[in-house]
Amino acid sequence: MAAYVIVEVTITDPAAYEEYKKLTPAAIAAYDGRFVVRGGQTASLEGDWNPERIVVLEFPSVERAKEWWSSGIYTTAKAIRQRAATTKMIIVEGV
Repeated sequence: MAAYVIVEVTITDPAAYEEYKKLTPAAIAAYDGRFVVRGGQTASLEGDWNPERIVVLEFPSVERAKEWWSSGIYTTAKAIRQRAATTKMIIVEGV
């Protein structure tokens, strides 16, 4: 069953975050993942949620998404992201 990683990002260091964006695609692809949403424009339909940046990744399974997140290939990129932005990140199973 497909799994989706949903991320809300607030960028605090734009230059460093650009470096993160360069490293991430290869790490995601290595675990059979793909971008579904990568920072497109958002519009709030209900409530007061107005995120700066939303990213949605699709993986073949929750297990594969977790393997990506804890992988050696993503370690450097993850450290850059954690310095350059504050994030909220979840995994949710698809239907």
